[in-house]
Amino acid sequence: MSDGLPCMWMRGGTSKGAYFLADDLPEDAAERDAFLLSIMGSPDPRQIDGMGGADPLTSKVAVVTKSERKGVDVDYLFLQVSVDEPLVSDAQNCGNILAGVAPFAIERGLVEPAGELTPVVIFMENTGQTATALVQTPEGGVCYAGEVRIDGVPGTSAPVEIAFEDTAGASCGALLPTGNARDVIDGVEVTLLDNGMPGVIMRADEMGITGTESREELDADSALKAKLENIRIKAGHLMNLGDVSEKTIPKMTMVSAPANGGTISTRTFIPHRCHSSIGVLGAVSVATACLIEGSVAAALAEVPAGNPKTMSIEHPIGETSIIIRLSEAEKVVSAGVLRTARKLFDGVVFPRSEEKG
Repeated sequence: MSDGLPCMWMRGGTSKGAYFLADDLPEDAAERDAFLLSIMGSPDPRQIDGMGGADPLTSKVAVVTKSERKGVDVDYLFLQVSVDEPLVSDAQNCGNILAGVAPFAIERGLVEPAGELTPVVIFMENTGQTATALVQTPEGGVCYAGEVRIDGVPGTSAPVEIAFEDTAGASCGALLPTGNARDVIDGVEVTLLDNGMPGVIMRADEMGITGTESREELDADSALKAKLENIRIKAGHLMNLGDVSEKTIPKMTMVSAPANGGTISTRTFIPHRCHSSIGVLGAVSVATACLIEGSVAAALAEVPAGNPKTMSIEHPIGETSIIIRLSEAEKVVSAGVLRTARKLFDGVVFPRSEEKG
């Protein structure tokens, strides 16, 4: 038992992974990363000797600590554990795993329940931004059962409402890192944008697809993946991210006209495999692009009237609704999303014997 560390496994939105208190992990980053690779079973395409689910969406980690920042309850560090490479990255945020942070913080006693609904202010260490999550806490504890359904997750659960503010340029220094609504890379028109998640947005038809293909079809398209990677590497330098060849950002999103009554349709690579849906912050960035005059997305989007705007971002298995609030000058002030989360197990997780944590 002494070789294992306390861990809670949770589903957050359409992802799942390991949630740790920072104090329970090794302080040294290299030692911590070796431990995380070991418990996930990476590198191995099946992650057969670990807890990972052989998919980037199920090979994720949240590290949570009680915050010393004024007005903030907890600090959250997201770590993406690669499936088939010995790589742990903190270069991005994750809005899906974020959905489990507030329930986890309450479960671990970092935040006291505050009646029927408990707000938890979360500082996202990866990007230096904050988000506020509202958790159902009847009878003094987290309630996971409810009637909210999100695409990509079977059944229903209690809602976790998340509001983001001041996410523009969190990783790249500006909403539009190049200052342009459109740039051209390898002959392809792109919008380079960062509103919580750095993304390269391009028309699906310019990439030789319709934008209605399944995840499996796109993952099998080696020519498309090579073209996307060439654009991504060049975009990284333009977006102030430097050499991104070993990074998991920017994400690559191909857009097309909505097919099911939404705002826009998407197919996203994260960055080397097609996302089964779309990441929360990736969806925020796409929704924002739809509102920027001259962007690649704006010409295809069916933007709803009113303020705030509920924008349905279509993806391979359904849609993600993003609520955008605009200022009087029609600039994006905040973005919100409705997610769900569920505790899967709580216990002790063990590394391989030769890689003790």
